[in-house]
Amino acid sequence: MEKIPAGTWIVVADGAGARVFTNVGNEHKIALRQDDHLSQGDLVEGGAGDVPQEQTDAELGEAAFSRQLAHRINAAALNNKFDHIVLIADPQSLGRMRPLLHKETQSRLVGELAKTLTNAPLEDIERALH
Repeated sequence: MEKIPAGTWIVVADGAGARVFTNVGNEHKIALRQDDHLSQGDLVEGGAGDVPQEQTDAELGEAAFSRQLAHRINAAALNNKFDHIVLIADPQSLGRMRPLLHKETQSRLVGELAKTLTNAPLEDIERALH
């Protein structure tokens, strides 16, 4: 993973929720501050998109959440809310979000990690970024 400058957004997500952090440290010593916590109920507009019909309600909810989270991240990038971003998500959610990321978001992406850390302690998330 590239160096993570101060001010970088770190989005840690899975199909049920997301935590948004900012690196208040620097490239050499990462220190995260949690800025937001989102759950499926927080992102309600839109649907799951192109999800096969045999998906369960839980899977549809997870797909919809990943889609809406990607849209929220894109809106933040287009409104210059962050200069750099790191995405950490379980492999399935990351796979759902990746093709939805706007080119502006992609240009600010300094790293991604396919790992489930949404409910992990802050220290574990910081350690995973090194």
